[in-house]
Amino acid sequence: MTEHNSPAAPDGLRRIAIDPVSRVEGHGKVTLLVDEHHKVQQARLHIVEFRGFEKFIEGRPYWEVPVLVQRLCGICPVSHHLAAVKALDRALGVHAPTPTADKIRRLMHYGQVLQSHALHFFHLASPDLLLGFGADPAARNIVGVIDAFPDVARQGVMLRKFGQEIIAATAGKRIHGTGAVPGGVNRHVEVGQQKQLLAQWSTMLEWAQAAVDLIARLHEAQRPMYEAFGATPAAMLSLVAPDGAMELYDGALRVRDAEGRIMVDQHEDQAYSALIEEAVKPWSYMKFPYLRDYGEADGWYRVGPLARLQNCDHISTPLAEAARQRFVDWHGGQVVHASLAFHWARMIEMLHATEMAGLLLQDPDILSGERMAEGQRGTRGVGIIEAPRGTLIHEYEVGNDDLISYCNLIVATTHNNTAMNEAVRKVAEQFLDGHEITEPLLNHIEIAIRAYDPCLSCATHALGQMPLTVSLRTMQGDLLDHVGRGSDGRLLRGLTANAADTA
Repeated sequence: MTEHNSPAAPDGLRRIAIDPVSRVEGHGKVTLLVDEHHKVQQARLHIVEFRGFEKFIEGRPYWEVPVLVQRLCGICPVSHHLAAVKALDRALGVHAPTPTADKIRRLMHYGQVLQSHALHFFHLASPDLLLGFGADPAARNIVGVIDAFPDVARQGVMLRKFGQEIIAATAGKRIHGTGAVPGGVNRHVEVGQQKQLLAQWSTMLEWAQAAVDLIARLHEAQRPMYEAFGATPAAMLSLVAPDGAMELYDGALRVRDAEGRIMVDQHEDQAYSALIEEAVKPWSYMKFPYLRDYGEADGWYRVGPLARLQNCDHISTPLAEAARQRFVDWHGGQVVHASLAFHWARMIEMLHATEMAGLLLQDPDILSGERMAEGQRGTRGVGIIEAPRGTLIHEYEVGNDDLISYCNLIVATTHNNTAMNEAVRKVAEQFLDGHEITEPLLNHIEIAIRAYDPCLSCATHALGQMPLTVSLRTMQGDLLDHVGRGSDGRLLRGLTANAADTA
């Protein structure tokens, strides 16, 4: 890890830099400006890597796009795959795929939600939640979880594997499959695959319920901390079904304010740009979406499991709906904005995805039936899907030559950009004392970011410790303290911190 000298902060403020932030999709850093009373005056999550996917998609044949965009992420390729085909359906004039195509795509999507949520919770979040925020960093990892909670770790691995097997059965392979195509799907589920998956399903359902119970018990055991950690009131945006049910694959957009009042309901997906505007900041390559009618300052919002769970009126599957009601009752019916509540909501969604997968695996339409639909060719299409991390928007324009002439992508983490910045600020206010910088402090900031499961390129779910540095300087820019942590968890202070590795 290399320390980069930073410019002095504005007069009267000290600057603390965390650079780099890992376990996000790409390279980022956090900067905090602290006043003489050690109060945080500014917190920013900077995304300092430029990828340019929207531009190099232009000029490609439209049928290549659902495969190309999967390379945005190796963990959630299915989400981009399906958002792209949904958009290109509309560009081809297909307003609704065949029942067979719809069910196979949905099954693929529920497999994606299941495996991604299992990976995030059991591999990335559980070391902090089960072992403690301040536990020895040498043990605060998935290996430590395996040692201390072997049954929990094994169930997490197998739940993720089950989701990946669903993806393989519907998309052709676990990562970067080709099953969905503009207009439909190119394969049915094989009978042998269906039987193998159904044979595992009841066990997976039991384990998904156990995961919900686990996170609920953790909240109950440490209620004050879980209710306060990174609590940042925000509006909530997601897709919902026509009857207000949670809808992860299709539907219309709904927005609630921070108190839970509906602001916008059943907003058509093709007209998303009338609802959402994107701002640009000079200190980040990631855009800042906001609700157009409310302005940049007041119109920011949150997406993802915590937003979806509270934006819907109910969940269509019985076990997940009972779990949602438990969540609502436990919080006294109040809207929940604490960052750690993301994990509880995430496990409820994993349970819902498992229930839905079981229903679809028993449906004979996935084994046979018409796979492709046709329509009157158009030029533009929008596809919106609820990816594991939140609302994902793909928009394309297709020329008469079948080449993409315009592409706009708004991923979940972009929607959450302001919310994540606010969560970092809140946690810094709660735990930063302005003097000695400790490893647990670094981990608290990391936990606030990780709760959103940010996805910026291809490295969100990298294992190991977050390699980072934090420097505390005077208002004149003089270095007061410097702490570095390498990927092996070693904490180094002073000049030796420069030797911390970034593996």
